[in-house]
Amino acid sequence: MTFNYPAIAVLAVSFCAAANGCAAEATATPEQTLPWGADPPAGPAYARAARIADLGRQLFFDPGLSASRSIACANCHSPAAAFGPANALSVQLGGAKRNLPGTRAAPSLTYLASAPFFTEHFYESEDDGDESVDQGPAGGRTWDGRVNRPRDQAAIPLLAPNEMANISEAAVVARAARAPYAARMRELYGATVFADTHRAFSAIGEALEAFQESPELFSPYTSKYDAFLRGQVALSEQEARGLAAFNDPAKGNCARCHKSQLTPARNLPKFTDFGFVAIGVPRNPAIPANADPNYYDLGACGPLRRDLADRPEYCGMFKAPTLRNVAVRRSFYHNGIFHTLEEAVAFYATRDTNPERWYPRSVDGQVQKFDDLPSQYRANIDVEPPFDRKPGDVPALSDEDVADVVAFLRTLTDGFTPPVLRARQTANAAANQSFFVR
Repeated sequence: MTFNYPAIAVLAVSFCAAANGCAAEATATPEQTLPWGADPPAGPAYARAARIADLGRQLFFDPGLSASRSIACANCHSPAAAFGPANALSVQLGGAKRNLPGTRAAPSLTYLASAPFFTEHFYESEDDGDESVDQGPAGGRTWDGRVNRPRDQAAIPLLAPNEMANISEAAVVARAARAPYAARMRELYGATVFADTHRAFSAIGEALEAFQESPELFSPYTSKYDAFLRGQVALSEQEARGLAAFNDPAKGNCARCHKSQLTPARNLPKFTDFGFVAIGVPRNPAIPANADPNYYDLGACGPLRRDLADRPEYCGMFKAPTLRNVAVRRSFYHNGIFHTLEEAVAFYATRDTNPERWYPRSVDGQVQKFDDLPSQYRANIDVEPPFDRKPGDVPALSDEDVADVVAFLRTLTDGFTPPVLRARQTANAAANQSFFVR
């Protein structure tokens, strides 16, 4: 079992922040109150955490928190799309008039609860793999890992001019104070919570974090592949071939970054190692910012992340996302350049053998490979298999392999019911119906 440490922290901090408990510390930040004293009683603590998560749910679906009063967190992170975008836009529109485009594709919020905090030197735990290997930069939230917790991630769209477009924390708090859930906030955080802007804004972030760490919604592990690993169902022949190609270092080599096997502790895989990689996807002309030839999204070294701006070895690197529910997405990679899963996998297979398929040509007919990364950073681009080939070589993945890998990736979509459970549910429903008609 993997413990969700942020959720445990929510329990302890939230209990002590209650209006009627630990009153002297009610306005303190979690950092000021650490280390905690005696653990709170489990029953009340879990009940309070559930109420905070429910408050977070209301905040998550409230468009009134945006300057346009029409954008909720759920607009870009729809439950129907595995908490990612429900449309095929490369980037989403936001702003006070909902007409300002973003610069990156909105990621899914699922399977992030155990993401490590960002570090330049990540070593796996004994539960997950080889502790002796320095994986390099890994962890954090967003495509560039610039924040570590869901509460900090939630603050980004709330305040971004091209997203929910609030001009300040005070503007967010004022909107929350007028919302139907304002009474719940006062109940959970004290009658004067809205009198302290930063405290109220922190409470909003904590509630959103608690909601996003609801495992039944954000980390349910209910895909066909999970049922396969549990021994409840077999993969089809094509899905099995796709899994083999996905894992094969001489073919897809996908499992290098998107781990697909049970961990040594028998935990289900998350299909990401949370590491950073530069794969050189094509520049996306659908992103208006890219009309400026001097603009580049360099991922870990900027422009949105600033603390690593002087680390050129990180330029062009983005965090490897989980591939769970990837078949639900309608735009792929950090810039949303591709809009079908088949394209996304085919690019991976033929980036180097057929670059003309993906990159534009200059006026003299030369293929402009890696056109979305300045030349001085192209040494950062991944050249591990299948990216170890050159034009004219046979791709590591054939067209059939690509189709097989796509079929396998479709088994990662949550909501699958194994036949044995489906039969049991049908039998139970029939028994209940028989009971009530007697």
